[in-house]
Order: sequence, then structure tokens, then C-alpha cells
Amino acid sequence: MRLTRYFLPVLRENPAEAQIASHRLMLRAGMIRQASAGIYSWLPLGYRVLQRIQQIVHEEQQRAGHIPLLMPTLQPADLWQESGRYNAYGPEMLRIRDRHERDMLYGPTNEEMITDIFRSAVGSYKDLPLTLYHIQWKFRDEVRPRFGVMRGREFLMKDGYNFDLTKEDALHAYNRHLVSYLRTYERMGLKAIPMRADGGPIGGDYTHEFLVLAETGESEVFYDSEITDLTFGDRTIDYDDVAQCQAVLEEFTSRYARTDETHDEAVFAEVPEARRRSARGIEVGQIFYFGTKYSDAMNAVVVNEQGERVPVHMGSHGIGVSRLVGALIEANHDEKGIIWPEGVTPFHCGIVNLKQGDEAADGACDALYAGLKAKGLDPLYDDRNERAGAKFATMDLIGLPWRITVGPRGLKNGVVELTSRRTGESEEMPPEAAIERVAQIYAGI
Repeated sequence: MRLTRYFLPVLRENPAEAQIASHRLMLRAGMIRQASAGIYSWLPLGYRVLQRIQQIVHEEQQRAGHIPLLMPTLQPADLWQESGRYNAYGPEMLRIRDRHERDMLYGPTNEEMITDIFRSAVGSYKDLPLTLYHIQWKFRDEVRPRFGVMRGREFLMKDGYNFDLTKEDALHAYNRHLVSYLRTYERMGLKAIPMRADGGPIGGDYTHEFLVLAETGESEVFYDSEITDLTFGDRTIDYDDVAQCQAVLEEFTSRYARTDETHDEAVFAEVPEARRRSARGIEVGQIFYFGTKYSDAMNAVVVNEQGERVPVHMGSHGIGVSRLVGALIEANHDEKGIIWPEGVTPFHCGIVNLKQGDEAADGACDALYAGLKAKGLDPLYDDRNERAGAKFATMDLIGLPWRITVGPRGLKNGVVELTSRRTGESEEMPPEAAIERVAQIYAGI
């Protein structure tokens, strides 16, 4: 993409309403614009990051054997009345009536809707196990929406639901989701720690939240520092292997890590003092096993091998897709702007032309642009007739991981400059070598 043909309304000054780094930088970098309190338009740069995150989530869900679908944003109230949650959910639920005076709601989650879909189509144990998921917009009418996309009223969420014949099968689904979430977050360049959590209005005896450590986190967290050294890496997992998934769960949850809601000071005291940590955390996902809570209430049953009608065991599993954009920025920024991890960057590389209109510089930039595109990469070429300082400031603000700088002086020596946004380190090399270096960086991502 050439910047002269792109829509990137960056701001020079910090918006007065932005209290945290992610909100401030998303507004300044032209990623979002507020439509009303807690509701945002996603502008092209922000939308590209949102799409990158969605793609990773889709790939890892389907790698784990989960099946995508799409449920509506508006739901009939009678399903929630059937489950008993309609009146219990509280004022966060946006309740409306259609022209026929039927009670409706803008879905904050989809347990009832997916249970209704399941019970209308599945009646035998032979159709189990089954996990369905979607990525869809949700609405929760927060009393004080703030911090941009970190606590908005409208948000994009991946929510998945497993249906299993037995508790043992459902707990394997729980473990399978934990493994897939670890892979998902690491691919985005995030350290997301699974922590024992409270079930809240969804319910469930088994539940873990995934939290990213950040000063602006809404939760206080307590953890054993050893857990921050754990990485999933590029290990291969058979998601059908019960023992293998259980081993990963034990590896990542055996050390103390809890939110303030479930913190136990006596248990925490058993952690060696040198390893005890407290911090703030941003929740970016949660997994639940809640047994037959919804299948009992909504008569979601199957016939087992003995010919008996039994309620299915269920769980739900969510990832805050739009919230992840804010969490990624909170964990990856400096005083100049955003620093995107390679896995989620809106553009793979920036190209800065230091002398727009110079025949050699223009030609070299065009060749770099074409060469990167030929490698399957998506560069952003700043071809504006602006001074160099303004171009560098824009690139630093929007946070592309790599920048190639082209100027007449370097071209006389046959080189361009490749710069890492994260480290600030630069290296001069021939244009063809810069293309190969960037391609190699992204080859394993």
C-alpha cells in the first residue's frame, strides 16, 4: 500500500480523553474513532490488526478441531428466560423490543443460542464430541466505558462451546482449549498467563482466565515468577491425545497464579518468597467447564450407548479479539508509539523515501515495494512529499516492526538501511538483501 493512497488520519497531539497508552496510541495512529461512549469505528489500520488477530484465532481453533459458524448479534429473550439468565444478568444486557413487541436482546454471550442450535440437530452420542465457535460482535452496557477498546460496550469476541457425553470428555475439551489458547497468544507475541478465576454470570466449577501483565490491567494478580519463564514454543500437540493435553495443562497451571477474586494468601505463602509476585493484569480470554447447567435447563440431551437420554456436558471458551488489540499495545509500546509483534502487524514492513521525486530514490523504492510484494509480504510505502522527520515519526507511531529507509546518499554506495522498530538497531545492506532479510523474518511466523 502506498501511503498517498491510504486513509491514515494520524493525530499530532495526545487526545485529552485517552487515559491509557493503548487508547491514546490507537487514536493518534488513526486506528479507531469514537462513535459514542464505548463504541468505536475501526479505521483501516486498526481493522487490519483486528483481521490479523482473527486469522490467528481461526487457524488455532481449527487446528484443535473446532468448527466455525456465525450466530446473530440479536437474540430472542425467550431462550434466556428458559435458562434463567434473562433477569439475573443485570443492566449490562441491552434489552429491546421489535415492532411485534417481542422481547429481544443484543447478545453479550451465546450459551443459550448455541444450546438451542445443538438440541435441534443432535440427538445421539455418536455425534459427540462437538465444539462449535464463532467470532462475533457483542454488547455489554458498561456503566463507565473507558480505556478505549479495553473496556468498550461493543466488542469483538471469539466464543466457543463444547458438547460432550461425559464430564471426562468435557474436561479434555477444556484442556484442549487451554493448549490452543497458549499457541494463539504466543503467535501474537504475547505472554498470557492462565490464572484460576471466578465463573461469574456464566458459571462453572473449572475456569481459568488468561491475563497479560500490564500496569494498566483492571485485575490485581498474584503469581509464582517461574510461570513467566514457561513457553509453549513450536511443540507439536495431538489434540486428540488426552494425556498430552492434560500434561500441558498441568505444566502451565501447577504454579500459583490467581486473580484477586480467587487469591488465597495461605496457599500463596507456600511459594518461595523470592518468587512471589503481585502485579496488574489484562484479561484477554477465559475458559469454563460448567457441566450440565445449560443442558439441564434447556433439555439438551442425547441418547447414550445404553439407550438412555442424558444431558450433555458443556463448556464455553472466549477470547477478547478487539480487546487484544489494546492489550498488545499496552505490552508493546514506547514514548514514540506502538511496537507491533510480527505476528499481528498491520503491514510487514515500512518503506521510507527520503527524497521523493529523486529518480534513483523513487526507482529503488518501487523496486523494494515490488520485491516485498513478490515475497507475499504487505509493505507500506511512505511516498508522501514530506520531510524525513515527519515520515520517521509516522512510522514510529504506527509501529511497523521493520523499516527500510532509502536515500540518495546510501544508493550511491548501493545500500539501503534496515531498522528494527523494537531495538532501534539499523544495518546497511543492498536492497535485494533487505528484501531477503525481511522475508526470512516472516517465513517462520
